[in-house]
Amino acid sequence: MALESAIAELVNDFIAAGRPSSRRLTFTERRAGYIASTVLAGDIEQRVDVEDVVIGGMSLHVYSPLEAHGALPAVIYYHGGCFVSGGFATHDNQLRQLAFYSGCRMIAVQYRLAPEHTYPTAHDDAEQAANLIWQNAETLGIHRDQITLMGDSAGGHLALITALRLRDAGQWLPRQLVLIYPMLDATASCESHKRNGEDYVLTSDTLLSGFEAYFPQTDFMHSEASPLWRDDFAGLPPVHIITAEYDPLCDEGEALYSRLTEQGVACTAQRYLGVIHGFFQLGGISKTARNVMRDIAAHVSSSDKP
Repeated sequence: MALESAIAELVNDFIAAGRPSSRRLTFTERRAGYIASTVLAGDIEQRVDVEDVVIGGMSLHVYSPLEAHGALPAVIYYHGGCFVSGGFATHDNQLRQLAFYSGCRMIAVQYRLAPEHTYPTAHDDAEQAANLIWQNAETLGIHRDQITLMGDSAGGHLALITALRLRDAGQWLPRQLVLIYPMLDATASCESHKRNGEDYVLTSDTLLSGFEAYFPQTDFMHSEASPLWRDDFAGLPPVHIITAEYDPLCDEGEALYSRLTEQGVACTAQRYLGVIHGFFQLGGISKTARNVMRDIAAHVSSSDKP
């Protein structure tokens, strides 16, 4: 399918500019550019309550439907940004929308970023946040047995690794995972890196530079660097994977679907056509982005009914 028209304009402008590489930017510039891109997310959803919470020394943003009473299902959300950027500011509007459309509490986690903090810092932060949220479910107003782990890009990677760590610890498991075009293979082995790797704004080089910054001393085939190749997925809760047609990571997400299914994990996957990596945050210009927001909200809401 052809690119959506507004996304095609972004791609054409990127190509006309000579396909500028993220490697030529400082990490401060990359982070500022990510925040600047939030203008493409559309109007800010106001029909939610947003609260800053600190638990166990970790900062969280909690998004709740207006006038929500009692305990609600919860989504723990790990933001994208290639391990080097992103945070509360870059994902605020998406989490507002998901809270409004799903009726769940969305709990955003701010993990530490590379290159200042390298592996396993972000993984440890993600696991610690999940455990703190589970332990403090009553304080946060959530159902302890109705927690979804969700994330986009690097955040999808962290959601998957966190679930694997929780399974191994044997204390609790989330109800389900939702992985939005997750970063799964630091070796960039899949064909979509060749097919979609250069022209579609968020390039293979951009994604790989994030792996390099976060895993500078780690073998890229390590099970927590490239979880796509693991053979120990059995015992995970149900997983839903979202991919994008023109994403360098498209084949990775679909390969994960196959590997999870082969290893006995209940898994669904959907490829969204005409869009690129990062489209989840383009609701101001992309109909498909607006659709995926409602799709995710419906998936979480329907799956988390008592």
